[in-house]
Amino acid sequence: MNVLIVDDNKTNLTLLSFLVKRVDDAEPIEFTDPLPALVWCENNDPDLVLVDYMMPEMDGLQFIQRFRRLRGKATIPIIMVTADIESNVRHSALELSANDFLTKPLDKVELIARVRNMLALRKSQLQLTNRADWLAAEVKKATQEIQARERELIYRLSRAAEFRDPETGAHLLRMANYSRHIARNLGLSESEQELILDAAPLHDIGKMGTPDHILLKPDTLNEEEKQIMCRHAEIGAEILKGSASALLQAAAIIAITHHEKYDGSGYPYGLKGEEIPLHGRIIAIADVFDALTSERPYKPDWGLDRAVAYLRDNSGSHFDPLCVDAFFKEWENVLAIRAQYQDEPLT
Repeated sequence: MNVLIVDDNKTNLTLLSFLVKRVDDAEPIEFTDPLPALVWCENNDPDLVLVDYMMPEMDGLQFIQRFRRLRGKATIPIIMVTADIESNVRHSALELSANDFLTKPLDKVELIARVRNMLALRKSQLQLTNRADWLAAEVKKATQEIQARERELIYRLSRAAEFRDPETGAHLLRMANYSRHIARNLGLSESEQELILDAAPLHDIGKMGTPDHILLKPDTLNEEEKQIMCRHAEIGAEILKGSASALLQAAAIIAITHHEKYDGSGYPYGLKGEEIPLHGRIIAIADVFDALTSERPYKPDWGLDRAVAYLRDNSGSHFDPLCVDAFFKEWENVLAIRAQYQDEPLT
């Protein structure tokens, strides 16, 4: 273990180095000038510092202060060597986070014992740090595995809902990735982008509670049937609410708000503008765009030009203008998502 020794007196430096070598596994690193010692410390971590108090260019207190400011040096033990027995010097050193003192003239047995004890403490400290890092890595790995299982469960649950609806698994993937694309261009954090990507597929989970004769009806729904169909937003929120999972909490918000419109004409609550949670405003665009550009048994593919015109025409009424602008930003990404997740041909 490296022991940094800083003392302007070469005789004292030689003596300190000699005594340090008598401690098992201790390797002295010697400096007579504190400035080069600090430069060395910028790229190296000693396991213990022995620093003299009385030095001409920079005293021991100043050295400790500058050493502690260096990155990663806050917990490295420091012993200050001093002939000054005044308590104010010791108090100042302690305030600067020195750990121990040695008083000149040096007691050789005492010095060796203190160095040995400090290095043992440092070794235990490093072992605890390594253990903590290992535990943190294991927790991160376990968390990632849980999140992966949660995502898979959500996707399969979403597919279960889609099997009752004439839409496809590719629709879920496109819509979710469109949503992340919008979130990224709005400047949301990476974690928020991932959250909306994972939660988006559950937007229509409430359709599991919609009767088949309405959900699968090929003709236009009458007013009563429309009212029943609209309840899928509230049903979805009921299915998803009350979870401690941030993912399911986001999915519940998406389920209840993705049919709200920016001008307040949507359902179920008629929310307007920023009253609509951002996730709901994002999903509204991704869901409608994918529905318009997908072929279904009951409708043809509108084509990109017509779908783009629809979004632009309804910006500020159906859709949040900022989210619309974010969707069209880096348009090549939208086209890449559309090409990557294609539906099976209808038969």
